[in-house]
Amino acid sequence: MGEFIEYPVNGTGGRGYLAGSAGGATPGPGVVVLQEWWGVVDQITRTCDRFAEAGFTALAPDLYHGTTVPLTEPDDAAKEMMALEMGPAAKELSGAVDELVRRTGRAHVGAVGFCMGGGLALVLGTQRPDAVSAVVPAYGLIPWPDAQPDYSLLTAAVQAHVAEDDDYFTPEAGRELDAELRALGKETEFHYYPGAGHAFFNEDRPEAHHLESADLLWERTIAFLHRQLD
Repeated sequence: MGEFIEYPVNGTGGRGYLAGSAGGATPGPGVVVLQEWWGVVDQITRTCDRFAEAGFTALAPDLYHGTTVPLTEPDDAAKEMMALEMGPAAKELSGAVDELVRRTGRAHVGAVGFCMGGGLALVLGTQRPDAVSAVVPAYGLIPWPDAQPDYSLLTAAVQAHVAEDDDYFTPEAGRELDAELRALGKETEFHYYPGAGHAFFNEDRPEAHHLESADLLWERTIAFLHRQLD
């Protein structure tokens, strides 16, 4: 359904997978879809296509610039993730926001991410509070010391998805983040998934995928984004 495009980034260029909203000439609300540490792999492009089928215009910025890591090589994925430079990445994410605003004609977009992408969705919400009005982190991690967000800047509503059996982003970490955001007066909605572990939404990883939880995450995400962006 979608295709890889190039878009402006602060005088240079970014690349990402774009899937337009299906069923009509009017573009649906924009959603930035942020990758796991594997890169913009097939599972991410299919997720963009699913957002398009649900009425959104989805763009997944290719933060690894064409590199993808096999799902069987987590050590290589970790190296790619930790090598990500936050300054250039932030500009690419901001450019993706601007591209969606331009394409949809709407002033606000959502940001959805998984694992490291979930963390980046939160970061993006603090960096572009003018345009990002909905943030959906799924088991979101922020492993980069120079990327810790200032949540006081966040204006977006947050719907977070936390796996009960996650050793990376634990339920305790979810509750702490929820409390921190609420103390700042932010609008939050945290969901916890019993029996699910980290990366439970990724259907290409049968050892991690938890179908019931993945379906529920998707249903909640689509409803939330329509509430916040329509």
